[in-house]
Amino acid sequence: MFGVTTPTSKRRPQRTCIACRRTDDKRAFVRLVCTESGEVEVDNSGKKPGRGAYLCPSKECWEMALKKNRLEYALRTQLGVENRRTLSEYSHTQLQKG
Repeated sequence: MFGVTTPTSKRRPQRTCIACRRTDDKRAFVRLVCTESGEVEVDNSGKKPGRGAYLCPSKECWEMALKKNRLEYALRTQLGVENRRTLSEYSHTQLQKG
């Protein structure tokens, strides 16, 4: 029929996990951001300024990203020992297995 409009759904931003390369809705991932000081932080709001990278909320992806330096490559920075330890502790306390 002419003049009939169909409701359109908004497109949701898609992101890719830097460890397993799975693509999904942006909110399905945890965003990490490299701040101006060079520290890598978890960005729960998704709005912090700086270069960002996305990881699945699973321990395996976090371990792979830290072990194989994928996080450093994606954020174009070097992780310090303390920063690496902080991110590893976050993955062990806040994320699910599998």
